[in-house]
Amino acid sequence: MEVDRNGLEVLDTDECVRLLRTRSVGRIGISSRALPTILPVEYLVAQGHVLFRTGLGTRLDVATRDAVVAFEVDEFDDASNSGWSVVVTGVAGSWPEGAGLPAGPAELARLRRWDAAADEHLVAIPLDRVSGRRIRPPVGGGRADPVT
Repeated sequence: MEVDRNGLEVLDTDECVRLLRTRSVGRIGISSRALPTILPVEYLVAQGHVLFRTGLGTRLDVATRDAVVAFEVDEFDDASNSGWSVVVTGVAGSWPEGAGLPAGPAELARLRRWDAAADEHLVAIPLDRVSGRRIRPPVGGGRADPVT
């Protein structure tokens, strides 16, 4: 098991993708009007991409047109002081027309948009750059001392 300089377990790509598949809502970090913004999105993982829907012309749509983004999913249990975080970094763009559906119609139908635009499209972020960390409970149980 690889551990980083902060004592966190470094997750391999396969474990990161497995963990991504266990959730349905993540956060996408974008640049909007030259400011960093983080927005929740309902997503799925299919064909080597993180996929989510957005409305055409929305702030999220504009900010994810061939732009570098960060997508994050995590889980943390305060009681045990344990959890994990996975980050996908890459160039987001529209799922190509004519490329076929990246997932089944039922899977795609469950992707609820969090914006109100009538027209929509599917945004894809390739799983080329995936990283993850896991924090384990301290040996002996209990909470770890806070980092100062």
